[in-house]
Amino acid sequence: MIPEVDQLAEDPAVLRARIATDPARPRFHFTAPTGWLNDPNGLCQWDGIHHLFYQYNPFGGYHHRIHWGHATSTDLVHWADQPVALAPDPGGPDSDGCWSGVLVDDGGVPTVVYSGKVGDVVLPCLATGSADLLNWRKFAGNPVIDEQPLPELAGFRDHCVWREGDQWRMLIGAGVADSGGFVALYESPDLRSWRYLGPILSGTMYDRAYDDPLWPGTVWECAELFRLAGDQDVPLDRTHPGRDFLVFSAWHGDLSRHALYWSGSYRGDSFAPEGLHPLDLGGAYFYAPQSYRDDAGRRIMFGWLQEARGVTANLAAGWAGVMSMPRLVVERGDGTLHLSPAPEVDLLHGALLANLSTVVVPGTAQRFPEVAGDQLDLELCATLCPGAGIEIHLPGEEVDDGYLAGAILRIFRIRQNKLEVQLDRSATTWEPGVDTGPRGGAAPVSDEGITEVRVLIDHSVLEVFVNGVPLSARVHSTGFHSPLTLRATGDGVATSLRAWRMPDALPRQRL
Repeated sequence: MIPEVDQLAEDPAVLRARIATDPARPRFHFTAPTGWLNDPNGLCQWDGIHHLFYQYNPFGGYHHRIHWGHATSTDLVHWADQPVALAPDPGGPDSDGCWSGVLVDDGGVPTVVYSGKVGDVVLPCLATGSADLLNWRKFAGNPVIDEQPLPELAGFRDHCVWREGDQWRMLIGAGVADSGGFVALYESPDLRSWRYLGPILSGTMYDRAYDDPLWPGTVWECAELFRLAGDQDVPLDRTHPGRDFLVFSAWHGDLSRHALYWSGSYRGDSFAPEGLHPLDLGGAYFYAPQSYRDDAGRRIMFGWLQEARGVTANLAAGWAGVMSMPRLVVERGDGTLHLSPAPEVDLLHGALLANLSTVVVPGTAQRFPEVAGDQLDLELCATLCPGAGIEIHLPGEEVDDGYLAGAILRIFRIRQNKLEVQLDRSATTWEPGVDTGPRGGAAPVSDEGITEVRVLIDHSVLEVFVNGVPLSARVHSTGFHSPLTLRATGDGVATSLRAWRMPDALPRQRL
């Protein structure tokens, strides 16, 4: 808890001047104009325009009395800042914050369902918007649910809402104290009067060890249910079979946070799970994701890339939190998800720095002086036999003795159908209080046996994708002077490399 938090607020104009010079601040990922950013909210494409709402404190790099920030885009990668959509009302049911929620189309009326906070009480609230989604009016009858479904919940917040037949259905993330997470299911004819149907799924935090990457945590935040058929998002239907996914963020305070998903089947008023999977191998660095169906029928996902710096550093910087690049979500056919940067990310490509084939053979290492800097998009393909690997030294700082301080990405084929992905950040910074711990996990081998790696570098932000499995992290380095270096081990061969400079996606102007 930040002491005397109300005294920490700063003039956004002062913050804007300070953060503009911070070398850690990304330039093509979305960040709030000033202050704090966390969960993506209300994602939608409305009249052809993509809308990104998000948890926002404009007055400093700390989480307090949250607003809904708002940005718009015609192409998913160039964003225009818009006026704040929702702000806390003193004395109202959201006086301590307008927390996470969703936007739905209620017969042509844009309608937001969000969590209003007063003290320790968090309850669902509703607001309706203008045709351009720039002006919002809160429902006079808020909150629309006036009590939690069970006593002594460890949490009750965040919403997933969809229309099914003549009824609306809603999920709210929750947790039972000293037990584990569950997702509450509600139903309503009009978005204003809701009937509790019970938990659609529940679990216990004792199912796995505390340090297990699939540990389910105390509260299941930001629960979201959707159905995919290959690369197309299809409507939910509890009466017919389909391939369904229940995404949630496993929360246990500051001790453990990571995004997971259940694959399974949504039937009636319940979800029958088949398998539990990590959504991102970076753990807390990709959190509270939300996704939506765009006009092309694709499912597009954004997530909150949390900071590696501590509270004191965030306050000094005047900002905290980054939005991931948009991710295309596709169902593989085996009950798992394939995630990759949306094709629109390629619109940001600047100068082509490298376009090479057969770049590294076993037992050799090669440096690429032309591939250096702090705004890059890298694509690498490798052929790895079981026992072989590829080591990617990402651009970083190079000190006088030649010591490289860039992050190192190691990928090994440990079995015929399995890759081990490891990110080593241990030598990336000497700045105190910065998390430099390892991140990693498993990724599948493609049917062709090819390992495809995509790396987006944007100052302190790192997004890695290995055969459709993402790994997000934050990396703080004092410079990006050393170039990309590749090393193959065993029978590994790096078969191709492409790299682009990524220009700024700023400044952002209102549409």
